[in-house]
Amino acid sequence: MYDVVIVGCGVVGAATAFELSKYRLKAAVLERENDVAMGTTKANSAILHAGFDPEPGTLMAKLNVRGSALAEELCKALDVPYKQCGSLVVGLSGEDRPRLEELYRRGEANGVPGLRLLDREETLALEPNLSPETVGALYAPTAAICSPWEFCLALAETAVNNGAELHLDTAVTGMERGEDGWTVHTVKGDFQARYVVNAAGVDAAIVHDMAAPHAFDISPSRGQYYLLDKSEGNRVGHVIFQCPSEKGKGVLTAPTAHGNLIVGPDAQPVEGKDTATSADGLAYVKETALRAVPSIDFRASIRNFAGVRAKAENDFILREAEGAPGFIDLAGICSPGLSAAAAIGEYAVELLEQTGLKLVRKENFTAKRHRIRFRELPPAERAALVEKDPAYGRVICRCETVTEGEILAALHGPIPPRSVDGVKRRVNAGMGRCQGGFCGPRVVELLCRELGLSHREITQDQAGSWLLCRETKGGGDRV
Repeated sequence: MYDVVIVGCGVVGAATAFELSKYRLKAAVLERENDVAMGTTKANSAILHAGFDPEPGTLMAKLNVRGSALAEELCKALDVPYKQCGSLVVGLSGEDRPRLEELYRRGEANGVPGLRLLDREETLALEPNLSPETVGALYAPTAAICSPWEFCLALAETAVNNGAELHLDTAVTGMERGEDGWTVHTVKGDFQARYVVNAAGVDAAIVHDMAAPHAFDISPSRGQYYLLDKSEGNRVGHVIFQCPSEKGKGVLTAPTAHGNLIVGPDAQPVEGKDTATSADGLAYVKETALRAVPSIDFRASIRNFAGVRAKAENDFILREAEGAPGFIDLAGICSPGLSAAAAIGEYAVELLEQTGLKLVRKENFTAKRHRIRFRELPPAERAALVEKDPAYGRVICRCETVTEGEILAALHGPIPPRSVDGVKRRVNAGMGRCQGGFCGPRVVELLCRELGLSHREITQDQAGSWLLCRETKGGGDRV
């Protein structure tokens, strides 16, 4: 019998597992995919918002500010790429001034530190590549950027290292309430739990309906992005927003934690988890971004991608489900979901305690993590490391200078990757200019060698995304 079963291991599920692993509990996370961070967490803007946008008094407002502060602490403790670069909401006409002032008032009410309204000259002094049409901006120094998938992985790894269980490829198919708690049915058998936390992202309404009367709908919204080469990484130094509209926060331009430039997203309603990109959507993103930063060189684009956000009510849905004692919904986690994630994890534990879960702190909880990034080491440290372990002297990914030693460390870590993209999310191999054209086959070889798999068992990402198959005639493998 588990004390708590969490359904879903995106950043919210991982943050909840992290918080629960601080206590003397038996907890498990059930993830339907073959890795963590496989939904919205791996395809978003990678922004930790300051907190001036949410309506004061909402959970979004409260947990955004708290979550961003926690994220800074956690990224430092768990060695996750993070940079507090600040953000600017840029006004491009006189009509934008009232909106900037309203955002300032919201931010003040939400307790966002350091907010300032800037005039045109102050704004262009901070960001000289902004449009000459700029009339001013709202400056939020506490906004930051991070690596969202590594943030999720770090939280999940820490939870596992502190006793939580992670079950991948374990889709939930149903659940029943009994005298002692819940029976959670999955494709890998049943799990007994006193409490269940629903952190299933876009599927949260489906999971809710397995346990309780229908209470909310999820309306998936797709956002498309450009990822530009590091040659564009210094085009702006802050996260650049344009004044938001009824469609949301709008298209942003921002540096990434790995030195690239990200531009997007648009917002399109979609069915399910459709992450296809479209020519029209990307054209809209490009046209809109150029209004604020007209010098962006989109010829430096190295990848387009899309992510799906789980929109529901006008606020996060964080509550015990009516008619389902011990079943907690963490649903409708759209923006600022990444920013609020760590605080949502705290809030979830508070809800569990209010519903009867007894919490006793562990004396030996450990929240430390370190990852060797060879390219960031000084020459003397590189040489010493290679002498100690020659695998660090073999560069696998030339674009990002990722070594075999780094990949091997990931493959033997607390949550080993099972796919080429799983390796990419852990060590950045394949994230560079050639997008895995050079290192992809070498990563496959390492996956086969270290995990004892054949080439036909290696996937690009999700289960079923095979790289190789066997010919029906003539034998041999083919791409």
